[in-house]
Amino acid sequence: MNRDWIATARTLSHALPLLQRYDGATVVVKFGGHAMGDDAAMDSFARDIVLMQQVGVNPVIVHGGGPMINAMLEKLGIQSDFIDGKRVTDAATIEVVEMVLSGRVNKRIVQAINAQGGKAVGLSGKDANLMLCDQTDPELGFVGTPSKMDASVLHTLFDADTISVIAPLGAGSNGETYNINGDTAAGAIATALKADRLLLLTDVSGVKDRNGNIVSELTPEKIRQMTKDGVIAGGMIPKTETALKAIEGGVRGVVILDGRAPNACLLELYTEHGAGTLIRAH
Repeated sequence: MNRDWIATARTLSHALPLLQRYDGATVVVKFGGHAMGDDAAMDSFARDIVLMQQVGVNPVIVHGGGPMINAMLEKLGIQSDFIDGKRVTDAATIEVVEMVLSGRVNKRIVQAINAQGGKAVGLSGKDANLMLCDQTDPELGFVGTPSKMDASVLHTLFDADTISVIAPLGAGSNGETYNINGDTAAGAIATALKADRLLLLTDVSGVKDRNGNIVSELTPEKIRQMTKDGVIAGGMIPKTETALKAIEGGVRGVVILDGRAPNACLLELYTEHGAGTLIRAH
């Protein structure tokens, strides 16, 4: 008998306790970075998500799209200004942001999941009042912070065996459209769903210690200490802040992992070793 077949059967058999652990679990996945730009990586990600649903998980995808937004703004000749690394989003920019996120990027992920035999539907935080926002900072224009969540539409889609793919846009109290940081949006949605896991797919392998080694598990106290000591710095700070807020809001665990690694979500959920850095209260 083919050795590969035997290995596949053994792998499935060993995975059973892990498959059972996540049966009925809600897992929110923040998808972004380089994994989005590559067709093969997109197909692989979509296949993993369909497999997760097939074995009893309720997956929810929240995506970004910064590089695609930049490319479209450049194409249209719209100048972008930044304050402390955050894009100032004026009326012209928010139109492009919504067009790219809710249009091209969202539908590409939906299509990839459907092509793998799943049933996905694209939404933004504006749909069914999923995410209502306050303006983050008047200087930044149409950049929002989620203030009120209504996840009932996501539960309806769970019941219909449908995978939600969500663009990080929200509505303001006067009908404005707000752009939301993708990690922040994913954290708010995971909190509203009291998710079992929030997976933040990034372009790094996880949180690193002072010597550059990946830390496999962290508590909120340890994160605060590492941030204070300057070990957690730069772009990792907003990700760990999202994780802390989600755990305070009732999410059971947050994992920061490398979305470029093949089958990253499956490695995290269905192997004893896991992937990246797991953050949980205890």
